[in-house]
Amino acid sequence: LGLDRRSALSFGAGMSAAYVFVHLMPELHASRGAFVESVSRSLRYEGMAIYYVALVGFLVFYALDEMRARLREGGEGGEGGKDGEVDPAFKLHIGGFAAYVGLMAYLLVHNLEDTTMATALYAVPIAFHFLSADHSLRSEHGAAYDRIGRPLLAAMSLLGWGVGLLVALPTPIVALLVAFISGAIIMNNSIMELPSEKDARFIPFILGGLVYGAILLPLG
Repeated sequence: LGLDRRSALSFGAGMSAAYVFVHLMPELHASRGAFVESVSRSLRYEGMAIYYVALVGFLVFYALDEMRARLREGGEGGEGGKDGEVDPAFKLHIGGFAAYVGLMAYLLVHNLEDTTMATALYAVPIAFHFLSADHSLRSEHGAAYDRIGRPLLAAMSLLGWGVGLLVALPTPIVALLVAFISGAIIMNNSIMELPSEKDARFIPFILGGLVYGAILLPLG
């Protein structure tokens, strides 16, 4: 069962990678167009800031992972500190992912493409992405994640969705959020989902990418 579960997660990771390269990257171009059209004045560099914001999202989560690793190396290396307190690495890691999950849940309600098909194309790979994140975070933090992290992330997904139902941000802001989350997804795919030597599921990962990529080609 463990092998089957890990293979399913790797297949879903391949789907997430396909979503990034076949759908999300072209959507960045659409985000740039929406950003330029929705701003009342002419923009320097014709909206190239969208790609810069995507880079910022990528670098923010790279920095988050580096800081987590350094805090873990500098601490006791366990799941908690003294008196059962969670360690700083856990707080930083889960705090970053709480914001990440909340933002992605918000974009499930408000995206640049307001169609049922676009929502479905976003929701399916993101659901697998969340499952992979859950697996990775539990492997990293163990019981502390089960006790605190998982309920927090579940609550943030509901909070982000609820805020999305109540608050509609202006199109330029949504375009910037889409760009930021695009960069963040690319980085988190690299950190959590690409098969590693110790936990590789090469064939399911490749199949997930190719199959979902082929589905996205005519639909995305």
